[in-house]
Amino acid sequence: MSQPQPPPPGKLIVSVLTADRDLLAPVAADLSERFGPLDVCGPWWPFDFTRYYQKELGAPLERRMLSFKILVPQGALAETKLHTNRLENRYGQNERRRVNLDPGLLTAERLVLATGKNFTHRIYLGKNIYGDLTLIYQRGRFQTLPWTYPDYSEEKMLAYLRRVRNKYGFDIKGH
Repeated sequence: MSQPQPPPPGKLIVSVLTADRDLLAPVAADLSERFGPLDVCGPWWPFDFTRYYQKELGAPLERRMLSFKILVPQGALAETKLHTNRLENRYGQNERRRVNLDPGLLTAERLVLATGKNFTHRIYLGKNIYGDLTLIYQRGRFQTLPWTYPDYSEEKMLAYLRRVRNKYGFDIKGH
């Protein structure tokens, strides 16, 4: 019989997708107010994988990845997604979002993104939020899965996530 054990905390990451770079500073400040200081920030990358978000967010779209110094309980991902949804609404204008915020939780074994959309490979987390197993870490590297988003399969994203995972290794030892 397995004995339930509390899981280690994870490293919170948030993807910031916008056509207005000026939104980053206030959005990052709001995120830091809730989740603590930033620690690994990626560069701006063009986001041209899909036009899905352009009508609402504008164009050209860019993404910046953020991670946070304070580790969070793995069970907090659903509430984190609800909080980022509220921030998206706060920064909206004329009944449309201007920023898309996608939180995820990185651990030594995996990256799980939070979403409000159900699908076959997603696990219900509670509060109408699902966890998308996006990447797994095996054999010394991140492994993509058949459903991994193309932008999370790119080497620049994987390199960023390796940096965050390395930082997580130091952080978890001090936890």
